[in-house]
Amino acid sequence: MLFSTYNYHHFSRELLDGLQQAAFVGPEPGERAPNFKGVTLDGKTLRLGDFQGKKNVLLIFGSATCPMTAASIGGINRLYRQFGGEPIEFLFIYVREAHPGEQIPAHPSADDKVRAAMLLRAEEDIAMPMLVDDLRGTIHRKYSRLPNPVFLIDKSGSVAFRSMWAKPAGVESAIEELLELQRERDADHAVVNGGQDLRMPLSYSALSSFRALERGGDESVSDFRQAVGLRPRRRRAGMDAADNAEQAGEDAGALAKTARWSLLGNTGRILAVGALTAAVVSGGLYAGFELRRRRLGTRRNPYRAYEKEPVSDTETGTDYGAVGI
Repeated sequence: MLFSTYNYHHFSRELLDGLQQAAFVGPEPGERAPNFKGVTLDGKTLRLGDFQGKKNVLLIFGSATCPMTAASIGGINRLYRQFGGEPIEFLFIYVREAHPGEQIPAHPSADDKVRAAMLLRAEEDIAMPMLVDDLRGTIHRKYSRLPNPVFLIDKSGSVAFRSMWAKPAGVESAIEELLELQRERDADHAVVNGGQDLRMPLSYSALSSFRALERGGDESVSDFRQAVGLRPRRRRAGMDAADNAEQAGEDAGALAKTARWSLLGNTGRILAVGALTAAVVSGGLYAGFELRRRRLGTRRNPYRAYEKEPVSDTETGTDYGAVGI
């Protein structure tokens, strides 16, 4: 097995390569969605089976340090305001950290994981119920183990649509089609929007994506840069626009080499990863300073304001592979 731990300590090139080759396991369109039980941040115990025959359910998986989560959650929040409640029950499942760092490490305890989920809820204005998976990822294991998948489950308890990544436009189309078919046919079950979307997003907001790495801390940023073949960010007093431009130029050159390698490989998923990587990194130098200035008016990391107590590294058991973009 290429990977050996669930709550990995650092994102790496090995994990990035695994992401490029990862299969979308878990329940397929038309299959029964695995049941699970979890507790929300508000202390309510929920079971997926509780909704069978009553409501459709949308499961969104993510974490505070996942760039894909940060980039898509605004659109998912909009869908929740539009559809959440009677027609669709939205449930956000908080999983392992995609890019652990010194500020949000691989979770040493359940309480630590709850604190990270609460931070994400506050920072991203998430109003939908949030369930926190256990340290072994019991729910996550059943639903693909990818960082940010989405599963739309119909009233019969079967998967109507699934997407490897939470892309709001595709999810919205699936929801609308499911609701329309249920009205027309008066049937609980349907497979919609082609059943699944296996494509990675080719573009996301660079600022939003990089915000997740900043949440993890300097180690998260450094690990990501090294994984994609970039040198660690230079951090010194008095860096000006010219310094930032020079470093951005170096980043662009390194990413261009990655893109050329991807083209030679002729692999669509690798190209998509390269495009997403470029989006994340291109906003990094600017975002690192600008986010601090906008939110706190200081160079202190904005997410430290939510920390309740120190966190430390964690020992993990041996589980299945991990990917982290």
